Amino acid sequence: MESIFIKQGIVIRVLLEKWRNYGIIDEKMPDLGRNDLQRNAGEKKMKKILDLITAEITQAFVDCGYDAKYGKVTLSNRPDLCEYQCNGAMAAAKEYKKAPFMIADEVAAKLAEASMFSMAESVKPGFLNLKLDEAFLASYVADMQKDEGRFGCEKAKNPKTIMIDYGGPNVAKPLHVGHLRSAIIGESIKRIGKFAGHKVIGDVHLGDWGLQMGLIITELKLRQPELVYFDENFEGEYPKEAPFTISELEEIYPTASKKSKEDEAYKEAAMQATYELQNGRKGYQALLSHILNVSVTDLKKNYENLNVSFELWKGESDAQPYIPAMVQKMKDDGFAYVSDGALVVDVKEDTDTKEIPPCMILKSDGASLYNTTDLATIVWREEDYDPDEIIYVVDKRQELHFVQVFRCARKTGLVKPETELKFLGFGTMNGKDGKPFKTRDGGVMRLEYLVSEIDNEMLKKITENQKAKENLGISEEEAKETAKTVALAAIKYGDLSNQASKDYIFDIDRFTSFEGNTGPYILYTIVRIKSILHKYHDLGKSAEGAVITSVHSESEKNLMLEISKFNAVIDGAFADTAPHKICSYIYDLANAFNSFYHETKIMSEEDETVQKSYIRLLELTKSVLETSIDLLGFSAPERM
Repeated sequence: MESIFIKQGIVIRVLLEKWRNYGIIDEKMPDLGRNDLQRNAGEKKMKKILDLITAEITQAFVDCGYDAKYGKVTLSNRPDLCEYQCNGAMAAAKEYKKAPFMIADEVAAKLAEASMFSMAESVKPGFLNLKLDEAFLASYVADMQKDEGRFGCEKAKNPKTIMIDYGGPNVAKPLHVGHLRSAIIGESIKRIGKFAGHKVIGDVHLGDWGLQMGLIITELKLRQPELVYFDENFEGEYPKEAPFTISELEEIYPTASKKSKEDEAYKEAAMQATYELQNGRKGYQALLSHILNVSVTDLKKNYENLNVSFELWKGESDAQPYIPAMVQKMKDDGFAYVSDGALVVDVKEDTDTKEIPPCMILKSDGASLYNTTDLATIVWREEDYDPDEIIYVVDKRQELHFVQVFRCARKTGLVKPETELKFLGFGTMNGKDGKPFKTRDGGVMRLEYLVSEIDNEMLKKITENQKAKENLGISEEEAKETAKTVALAAIKYGDLSNQASKDYIFDIDRFTSFEGNTGPYILYTIVRIKSILHKYHDLGKSAEGAVITSVHSESEKNLMLEISKFNAVIDGAFADTAPHKICSYIYDLANAFNSFYHETKIMSEEDETVQKSYIRLLELTKSVLETSIDLLGFSAPERM
């Protein structure tokens, strides 16, 4: 069967010739022979199937004397009638003063001999309904399989350096459920960006500066005043061992925070400790190092359990050295001025429909703020990495803050005009009552407790599943590891399947179900495919070297149609920073596979060529699903 790349070349050649005739391209453009086209096609990645279809329809409109802009093709909103549709005739009717169905009839007639379609039908009042030719589709899918690991996705020709700011944990306290969305969404966007061929750097951006540090120091001083860190005259080396454990640290901060709200003198002491820390007091800086070491070790363990990693473990404290010069420049350039004792920069614009307050750079006492730290962080990111884009994955309630920071950064020249600053604000994760997710007693739930709870729920379901199947010989250890894998899929898919900006209900019962639009359902589909492939190979059979040859049923064609959308979905997910698009895609793909599985006798197929074609299609489906879930940040077990 002729490769889709060669077919592309033939189509392109015809288009070039016709576009010359219509003056759409430069007459001087050099002609391309068949060998050139084949060679170029081999060097380039596959076009999206929708682009190929659109090119064919566009050419038909042009051949009929109509503008190329009317050749736009979309997925059908009536899959019971057709697979793709074009409504261009409806739009062209007014310009050409013709009834839409007359235009559609002309274009349909022109498409009658197009090998790409099994149906190109004009339907009144002027729609074009399209179905792909089965041989064309099978050839396209076979070429996807040849492009192992990419499946038709082209890597960026001009890779960008993209920094993603996600995570944002406070080192003074453990991760809680409020940190879940940032970690999960940011990690997925990072993976999608890397797959697209860009250099993507994830920065955890630790909350390690400010009053919380002063509170810990004050409370520690109250409990252990004899520690050398509080002796201003101490000249020796500070201990390498921290004077507290992670458990003690987790208790110290909330205690100190509570005291500061009840005791004004205590709060003043904490603010003084913060000031002294930020101004270089050695003992306090040594304590900060201990806090960071103890906290970060625990954070890394918890993020690892979520399959989340960061290229950089920078914090607010890393930005502090850049603040003095940055502030001075803002003053020297005339951007920063004093208002009510504070140093501010105006960031309002004439087009604003609501009041945008000035961006405060320094408080009246000279102390920095989150604004200051975020701006200084932009400075060091620009100096060290020269990023083309910085994406902030943060709670959407912080939008005003980032509007102020971004405008200030641009106005004062902290970033180049072409550097894109993007705020990806996410909604809240709520309980079944519609309120922010809490523990049963109403407290903020630690993230590791939530993960553990879902692990246990999945272990229970997997154990019950094995009993129902009269045990498949899965050991207790394997069952626990499988439960962890499936639980992570339940958590991540449950979150990512929602558009990031929207609030959603975290429903453990629904997210851990093996049925419906859930992570476990996706994994169950992958495991089902693995099981069939194992059975096939256990018979001593191999489909190596075989190709997907043709379509043998409607369900098989539907499966191929879903597979063929992969490169378009990934491109769209990257362009829109929208992991939920991948979730929606793999759910449709899993449904298409399961329909094919239930309607097709794969293992009992007697025609060996047909069976090998089935097996190759299963292998491709599995690879596409596994690649997709890796971009979402989880994996599939061997069995469930």
